[in-house]
Formats: sequence, C-alpha cells, structure tokens
Amino acid sequence: MGGLGAIGVPGLIIILVIVLIVFGPKKLPEIGGAVGKTFAEFKKSTKGLMDDDDDTVKKVEKKSDAS
Repeated sequence: MGGLGAIGVPGLIIILVIVLIVFGPKKLPEIGGAVGKTFAEFKKSTKGLMDDDDDTVKKVEKKSDAS
C-alpha cells in the first residue's frame, strides 16, 4: 500500500518534529493553513474531474440508448 498509509504514526511524528525544529512554533499555524488549503483545492479539483467523467459517460449512454 502506497501513499500516506505507508508512513505510519511514528513517521508522521518524526516529520512534525523536524518541521517544528526547522520552521519554529510561530510558523506552524501558517504552514498548517497552507497545507489544508492545498488539500482542499486538490480534493475539489479531483471531484470536478470525476464529475466531468461521469457526465461524459452518461451522455454516451444516452446517445447509445437513443440509437
């Protein structure tokens, strides 16, 4: 299994500690907000692509049913 599931909890803790050391505690809310917005945009655009694909499939099915 790839992706975030492969990292695990200990890996996430290590990453958070490194980020805390590099950027400091005052920058963490900014970084967290930016990451959250990025994931939200990605999810929104992915959903849009999936909806577009579904619409295309439905149009093709309607055309084949009409024939």
